[in-house]
Amino acid sequence: MLSRRQVLLAIGALAAPASQSAVSFPDVVPRPLGFPDDFGAHPDFRTEWWYLTGWLGGTSRPMGFQVTFFRVRTDVDPDNPSAFAARQLVIAHAALADPARGRLLLDERIARTGFDLVQAATGDTDVRLDGWSLARDPATDSYRARIAARDFTLNFTAVGQAPPWLQGDGGLSSKGPLPTQASYYYTRPQLRVEAEIRVAAVAAPARGNGDRRDLLEGVAWLDHEWSSAALAPDAAGWDWIGMNLDDGGALLAFQIRRQGAKPDEPPLQRYAAFRGPDGSTSVVDPATVSFTPLRHWQSARSRATWPVAQRIAVGDRIFETAPLMPDQELDSRMTTGAVYWEGASTLLEGGRPVGRGYLEMTGYVTPLRL
Repeated sequence: MLSRRQVLLAIGALAAPASQSAVSFPDVVPRPLGFPDDFGAHPDFRTEWWYLTGWLGGTSRPMGFQVTFFRVRTDVDPDNPSAFAARQLVIAHAALADPARGRLLLDERIARTGFDLVQAATGDTDVRLDGWSLARDPATDSYRARIAARDFTLNFTAVGQAPPWLQGDGGLSSKGPLPTQASYYYTRPQLRVEAEIRVAAVAAPARGNGDRRDLLEGVAWLDHEWSSAALAPDAAGWDWIGMNLDDGGALLAFQIRRQGAKPDEPPLQRYAAFRGPDGSTSVVDPATVSFTPLRHWQSARSRATWPVAQRIAVGDRIFETAPLMPDQELDSRMTTGAVYWEGASTLLEGGRPVGRGYLEMTGYVTPLRL
């Protein structure tokens, strides 16, 4: 639960326009990514996130989860001597998608770094905020998360099965027509997950008087991305999928939509890539990538209309997404300033399920600003 003080701190830290700030942010330029250092934080850059989603419970009783930690470098003068200066913010979102409920269980946190209570460490993944944490164990190449949310707790271990998958050109991912409109970006698909979930009785009244506890296994996907100015000024937002394929491979695809674009107008940027079960990778000709809405759902909260099922052309292959449930909207205007749809979805090809993962959509309420 966010306190009023935390919200005011976040707004104050982010309110000053960059043109009035002494802070400068580095551009994304071609360079080789190196691990384990690039598993960790990059505090000089404006924005960074570790995003981990997954499916649990198999096909009998599936459940989706999302955990995202954001690091934001603010416009606060780095020479400010105060130990309370909000030079860096850490924001975290967590959500459970359980079709038995029909909508998300979700929570969020925000605080400035400092005093060893809130951190985004360099050198390897180790992000902490108000009792929530995500850290990588280098000995086993596994990620451990501890999330004590308002209505649920989620503790899991996600074990890597292959080296990081670099997106774009060796980890430099273009997001717009200018070279500066880019991010550093790698992915860890097909993570093997063991999770413990406890849902408070008040959030699961149909399951009896006590808290519900589940021990579940599944598969997850991790994205780590950082940049200073990833989106073009006329960008509206993106549609993105990260899908773990049933054959052991993976598919990533996204488009950056243009503000006010007509239905037949091409997006600002398109991208898709496959990773095979053997670890081989291939980037698809962007001209052959397209997203077409198939089914919409309107939120009674934000009034946004979300294309929750989409047809996605990737080269000569045609996929469709089907949501685990329609209402997977997250209103994070009190932390990141955005409303987005983050939905556990099945991937179909020729009407047959071929994978599971997440569809993410942003910029359907107001244009997204990073």
